[in-house]
Amino acid sequence: MPIVNIQLLEGRPEEKIKEVIHNVTEVISATLDAPKENVRVLVLEVPKTHWGIGGTTVSNKQNK
Repeated sequence: MPIVNIQLLEGRPEEKIKEVIHNVTEVISATLDAPKENVRVLVLEVPKTHWGIGGTTVSNKQNK
């Protein structure tokens, strides 16, 4: 059973998350010849205060 973990910054609309889950499931299923029912996709949204780039959180970079 393929399991795909995706980490994204928080803030995307629910419809976009659903689209990602659908599209990733399609690609994994086709590529690995795995039934779609066996593909698991986990989308974890990380708060901007918990994501750092170059030693600064994304939330701080956006406030500048």
